Amino acid sequence: RDKFVIDFDKQVLLNRIRLFKNSNYSDDELHRIFQINKKKGWGIRKAVQALKSIPDNELEKYILPVLYRPFDIQWIFYHNILIERNRREVMQHMMKENLGLITRRQMLKDNPTYVFVSKFIISDGVIRSDNKGSESLFPLYLYPSSDKNHLFEESTEQNEKVPNLNPELIRQLNETYKTNVAPEEIFYYIYAVLYSNIYREKYAEFLKIDFPRIPFTSDYNCFKGMGELGRKLTNLHLLSSSELDNPISKFRGQGSGMVEKVKYNEEDMRVYINNDNYFDSVEKAVWEYQIGGYQVCNKWLKDRKGRSLSLTETGQYCKIVTAIARTIELQQAIDNLYQEVEKDIIKK
Repeated sequence: RDKFVIDFDKQVLLNRIRLFKNSNYSDDELHRIFQINKKKGWGIRKAVQALKSIPDNELEKYILPVLYRPFDIQWIFYHNILIERNRREVMQHMMKENLGLITRRQMLKDNPTYVFVSKFIISDGVIRSDNKGSESLFPLYLYPSSDKNHLFEESTEQNEKVPNLNPELIRQLNETYKTNVAPEEIFYYIYAVLYSNIYREKYAEFLKIDFPRIPFTSDYNCFKGMGELGRKLTNLHLLSSSELDNPISKFRGQGSGMVEKVKYNEEDMRVYINNDNYFDSVEKAVWEYQIGGYQVCNKWLKDRKGRSLSLTETGQYCKIVTAIARTIELQQAIDNLYQEVEKDIIKK
C-alpha cells in the first residue's frame, strides 16, 4: 500500500488519510478511489473503523519521515492497521535520534553495493530492487521500550539508550587502543570499510552468502583515519554535510520543471527531465553510480515522473549529485587507507 500510506508531501498524505477515515464510501469504492488492492486477511472496513477512533487533530502524530529509496526522504502514515509489516520492534529505535546501518545478508557478486545509512525509519526496498530476500536495518542505539515482545529484550531493563554493539567488541577495542571508543566512532569505521572497493572485491564471494564481517585494525591512528572518512561519508549520505552547501550541479532551462522523460547526455554531462529543463555538470561516473539495486540519479527522478519539481526538490537533486561525486572521491581515500587495515587486523 505504498501509494496510499507514503507521499512526497506531508499535507497531501494527511488530507488523504482524513478523507479515507471520514468517508462514507462502500468497501469497493474505497479500494477503487484510494487505489488499494484487495488482500486476503486484511479488511478495508476494519481499517476505516480503527482510524475513526483517532481524532482528526491527532492523525498527524502518525506521520513520520521515511527513507523510501537512497537519498529519497518521504512521509509515511505509520499505523499498524495500514502497514503490512511495520517491523516496529526495530523501527521504534529510529523514531528518536539515531543512526541506522542498512545492508543485506546476500549481495550480488558483481554489485556488492548494498550499503546505506539512515536517521529515519526505512521502507522495504530502500536499497533492494529485486525480490530475493530483503535488506536489514541495524540501529546504532536501542531505546527503552514498553513492548515486551520486541527483539532486544535486554534494552527493556534500561532507562536510557544503549549501544547496539557487542560489549565484547567495545571492550576489545578499548583495550587495544588504550582509550574509550565512542559508538559513533565504531559506526563510522564500519561504514568506511563497507564502502571500500578493495574490501568489496576481496570478500565478494563471502558477501554473496552472509552479512558483511568487519576487519578491525589494531592501529589506532588507522582506525581514527577510517572513522573520519566514514563520518564524512555518513554526513554526505544523510545530506547534512557542509560540502553540499555549494553543489557542483545546477538546474537549468526555462521549462515547467515537469519530469517527463529522464535522459542523460554524456557529451554535455546533462540530465534532462524534459526538452527544456536539465541538471548540468553530472559526470558519467556520477550518473551511473549505484547503491544496491538502484542507479541513484536516474531512480530519484523516475520516481517523480509526472510531477513538476519544486525549488526544494531541484536543490536536493543538485546535492545528491554532489554527494555522489564526493563519495567516489572518498572511496579512493578509503581504499588507500584500507590497505593499512588489512596489514594488522585484531584477532578474536
